[in-house]
Amino acid sequence: MWGGRFAEGPAAVMREINASIPFDKRMWRQDVAGSRAHVAMLGAQGIVSAGDAAAIGAGLEQVAQGYADGGVPDDLAMEDIHMLTEARLSDAIGAAAGRLHTARSRNDQVATDFRLWVRDATDQVLAALAALDDALLTRAEEHAGSVMPGFTHLQSAQPVTLGHHLMAYHEMVARDVSRFTDNRARGNLCPLGAAALAGTGFPIDRAATAAALGFDGPTRNSLDSVSDRDFALDYLMAAAQCSLHLSRLAEEFVLWASQPFGFVSLSDQWSTGSSIMPQKRNPDAAELVRGHAGRITGCLVSLMVTMKGLPLAYSKDMQDDKPPVFECHDLLAISIAAMTGMVESATFRTDRMRGLAESGYATATDLADWLVREADVPFREAHHITGRAVARAEALGCTLDKVPLTDLQAIDPRITKGVYDVLSVDASVASRRSFGGTAPDNVRAAIRAARA
Repeated sequence: MWGGRFAEGPAAVMREINASIPFDKRMWRQDVAGSRAHVAMLGAQGIVSAGDAAAIGAGLEQVAQGYADGGVPDDLAMEDIHMLTEARLSDAIGAAAGRLHTARSRNDQVATDFRLWVRDATDQVLAALAALDDALLTRAEEHAGSVMPGFTHLQSAQPVTLGHHLMAYHEMVARDVSRFTDNRARGNLCPLGAAALAGTGFPIDRAATAAALGFDGPTRNSLDSVSDRDFALDYLMAAAQCSLHLSRLAEEFVLWASQPFGFVSLSDQWSTGSSIMPQKRNPDAAELVRGHAGRITGCLVSLMVTMKGLPLAYSKDMQDDKPPVFECHDLLAISIAAMTGMVESATFRTDRMRGLAESGYATATDLADWLVREADVPFREAHHITGRAVARAEALGCTLDKVPLTDLQAIDPRITKGVYDVLSVDASVASRRSFGGTAPDNVRAAIRAARA
């Protein structure tokens, strides 16, 4: 490729460090698609003859079929997927293949291929998140009224429903979908035609190639077109945030599956055993999802550090933009699939959840609220009274709703038997009817809205 300028070939190490074919071969579909759109435009504009354009188009189909049938070889002499495709095209149709690269550079070619790949990856993630969200909504609907302890500081706080808890993760997934969707729209502009960095003197039609490839239009500045990797960083940022959400859900499954909690039993499909302890049932899938979040975040940091000091326009450092994105996508895809499977197949032990919700004085706030509402007690005073009631329940070894009325009235005479209407966990969750609250009717309404 460099024969016109260089008298000697590259050193073996130079050839190895310079070649990107071992990883960028994943973009062969996008590379062929971009080349087809480019040559069709060249033919339509009369920049290459109709005959050559047709021959190149047919040859590219032949090259693509070869990749599909036999894979893409790691040919380091060809450096990257772009040069390998051109070389195979030359083998297929001869000298006419040399006209394909008219009015473009590998700089705008790779920027286009990479945008196409990230767009396809985004569509795959959006489809996977839709499946995860459907699983969350289905299980939340099933457990809209199943009482469990809600936690702050990992301490029993107030009773909620399992459906409400799962719907919190629906909200996270909805934000993930929003981020990926926004990124897709923002990055859906076509760099093809920016050439190396300054545009081209050929009378190309950039709008035509952009439309042919499904972009909303061409990028507006040739320097930015070849040097921009914001679309890849946006993908990584959205993926990192998504992976944090997956990791939080995975961590809850790890905790819930432990014997002290006993809230959930993961199916055999998503559990492993021990090589030495026959009784073990390990939530390894959830733990791996949790671990993948660290690697995905590392992928984001890797590309940010690569890009942070690069002057315009293209630098060879940018060849390292693809490995972290490819790695991130693979990890995110398998993490979403694993969490979807775990949510779909988990057996929730609602009896255990209810038992712990009833045992941690989780309705203490309901007692304080009752004093405010029914006895016109200032909340801070009600808080103090309730604290004494909890201490009395603890001394008696019972739940708040089992403390005798005489004991409660000894603490504060304004307490009446009506207080028992709010001290059960069912009464507590049913009362939380404010928008976004845990009342079962609220949860069901939220599920209906989410499905709509």
